[in-house]
Amino acid sequence: MTNWLINTFIRHPERTEDTDTRSAIGKLAGITGIVCNLLLFAAKLLIGIFSRSISIMADAFNNFSDVAASVVSLIGFSVAAKPPDEEHPFGHARFEYISGLTVAGLMLIVGVQFLIESFRKALNPAAVEFSVWIAVTLLLSAAVKLWLFFFYQNTGKRISSGTLLATGKDSRNDMITTLAVLLAVVIERASGLLVDGIIGVIVALLIIISAAKIAKETVSPLLGETADPVLVKYLSEKILSYDERIMDIHDLMVHDYGPGRRFASVHMEINAKEDILETHELIDAVERMIFTEDHIQLLIHHDPVVTDDPEQNHLRRMVKKSLLQTDERLRVHDFRIAHRESGKAVVFDLVVPPELVKEEEEIRKSIRHLLDREDEHYELDITFDTQSFNQYIRKRDKKKTKTR
Repeated sequence: MTNWLINTFIRHPERTEDTDTRSAIGKLAGITGIVCNLLLFAAKLLIGIFSRSISIMADAFNNFSDVAASVVSLIGFSVAAKPPDEEHPFGHARFEYISGLTVAGLMLIVGVQFLIESFRKALNPAAVEFSVWIAVTLLLSAAVKLWLFFFYQNTGKRISSGTLLATGKDSRNDMITTLAVLLAVVIERASGLLVDGIIGVIVALLIIISAAKIAKETVSPLLGETADPVLVKYLSEKILSYDERIMDIHDLMVHDYGPGRRFASVHMEINAKEDILETHELIDAVERMIFTEDHIQLLIHHDPVVTDDPEQNHLRRMVKKSLLQTDERLRVHDFRIAHRESGKAVVFDLVVPPELVKEEEEIRKSIRHLLDREDEHYELDITFDTQSFNQYIRKRDKKKTKTR
């Protein structure tokens, strides 16, 4: 059914990286959610009023909040698809995260309201009317929500949409709460125990918990998350394998401005003896490749590396050996000898894991002590890098290297 809907209403369903296709799939998911949840809301509200069941009415208005959520999602995908403008040069894709946060807010309001009503009914219980139609309606509702779960998971994975994946989880939770409501009706019918208010409280709490989880998942990318390690590894290996002249990379950072709008920057080490114009052409070629194949706008900073200076090579080996003995996770890049008015300076960047951040001064002192043993005096200039911006740094595997 999902594939039929997508293939029927989406012009180029296979082009999931295309902004228009992505927006069209998101809008289709929103419209599907509106139709399904409106029907469920109307059916449950009628049987809730007829049976005087607060838990069924709570479940009905939970579906109504899903209608509102689908409307917000529909608007979100429409706004997110707008191209960059003067006020928003990086586009509007982050609006999808805002729509997800709005969905969570609507769910939270509904959950709190029905928590209060259900608590009142739990304190003052009343019998719930039972009929086969009530049971059939609730079972059909659970089946629809189960289908919506798979529908949202499918579409969400196709276009890497956190909003749709979160909505899918909400549909799965709705299925569970609907079955819980049906359980309350059956228990009251079979045993006479008035548990409708208690089940209503449970349903309301599940709605609130689900809202909190969705809010967390949408706030995190808005604040700015650490780049996905899988993406970092993929980009690192792809860049390193492009040309054998690329010696190493570091300081790879990915900036997420919403689904389909990612920017990245990286430092690329190339032998200082390479022709500067050819190096510039190589850097441009890598940037074009990443944009064409991965739709990521990459900015590369060129780091020329001196490889034939005996003095520098000696100091580099000595420093790396010392740091390796301190902690094997310490990694050095941009190592060089700078000639300043005050004399020679050993300059390098050091990637430090979070647990060793407080020991930076001790590390500096140990390297200072090491340099003091040399015949010549060297100043020491260390820049400490956080590991979050250097998740995947390794020397190239020449056996896997290819030149384009």
